[in-house]
Amino acid sequence: MSDLVVDMRAKVEALQVELAKQPQYEPITSHTFHGGMYCRQVFRHAGALIVGKVHKKEHFYLIAGGTVAITTDDGVQFVTGPHLLCSKPGTKRAVYAETDALCMTFHRVDSITVEDAEAELVEDDPNAMYGVDNRVKPQTREMLS
Repeated sequence: MSDLVVDMRAKVEALQVELAKQPQYEPITSHTFHGGMYCRQVFRHAGALIVGKVHKKEHFYLIAGGTVAITTDDGVQFVTGPHLLCSKPGTKRAVYAETDALCMTFHRVDSITVEDAEAELVEDDPNAMYGVDNRVKPQTREMLS
């Protein structure tokens, strides 16, 4: 990995630590499996900031609509959809919704369930704020209590 990519990932991880101390937002998420592919749609309201997990495989990331500030290998980009990004293995993103926004990821998978797709596609991260289906993990909720 290049120094910029490693530096961006470290910054996103530091952001995740600070964000976990704040009240949590659960984005509206839906899932579709078809023909060995998996599409994850994540709708976020304006003002929402979400830090994702590290992906194991390359995939497409589509900002289908709205404007977001998103971390990329080249730094933070402000993007208005429709706009397609290509994500590489090891990618961990932070996405801030400037407006209401719909983002989608597209993956090749062997899985046919959300739980199996999660195991196939993302690295295990005990510090991740979200579990399967973008639900806030119980330990994140406990930190806020």
